[in-house]
Amino acid sequence: MRSAAAQALLLLSLLLAGCDGGEQPAEPAVVATKSGPEGPKWLSPTDATEPALWLASQEPRQSAETITVRTDHLRHSLARAKRTFIEDPRMIANRTVQLGQMLAEAGQGEDYSALLDGLEAAAATSHRKQLFGELCQHYYNSRQQGLDRTKALVRLTDRYAAQAITQGDAQ
Repeated sequence: MRSAAAQALLLLSLLLAGCDGGEQPAEPAVVATKSGPEGPKWLSPTDATEPALWLASQEPRQSAETITVRTDHLRHSLARAKRTFIEDPRMIANRTVQLGQMLAEAGQGEDYSALLDGLEAAAATSHRKQLFGELCQHYYNSRQQGLDRTKALVRLTDRYAAQAITQGDAQ
């Protein structure tokens, strides 16, 4: 039941993420940030926090030194992701944490930077911009179907590489 609720939340988030044009509602449908002693729950569109630093700090049990090292790596990862995905680095960071939390709840926790790097590499094979939120959902579903990390990423890489072949045939 809990994974169904998590999937519904991810689907709702994906739908809301797709609505980035036009008028802004007077009140947001989803609270984007909640402050607390550990920092914001999610990065809002107006949050000045660097997405790489925020993402590095979201992994449980991180020392300040580890966060610094991870932040540098994640800057590069998010720069690559910016070329691969339609969403901005802030949204990619939010989705990475959301996916990581969903996987952890399902007993399949993964390192956030490894998650981001693996998904970016899979989508990059299409040679065109992709939706990160959609890719997260495909990955999560593959993991819930019993595939381990490696097999799920191979499945996605094959799927996205096929888009490049199809696109090449159309030209």
